Amino acid sequence: MSDDVVEVKSPCISVCVLNEEDVCEGCYRSAQEITDWSVLSLQDKQAVMGNVKQRFKQFNKHLLL
Repeated sequence: MSDDVVEVKSPCISVCVLNEEDVCEGCYRSAQEITDWSVLSLQDKQAVMGNVKQRFKQFNKHLLL
C-alpha cells in the first residue's frame, strides 16, 4: 500500500451561474457544496462528485440520447 494522498480536483470550469435550484450550471455543484469544497474530506469530495454526475444527467437529459 501507498501513503500517497489522492486529491479530488474541483469540477469548477469558471462558469459560475446558479440556477433556480441553487446549482451551478458550470460544475453542477450546489452553492453549499461550492462553499464547503476547500474543507471537505476526500470521502466527502467523492460524494459531491457523485452528486455532480447525477445532476449533470438530470439537467442534460436532452444531450444523453
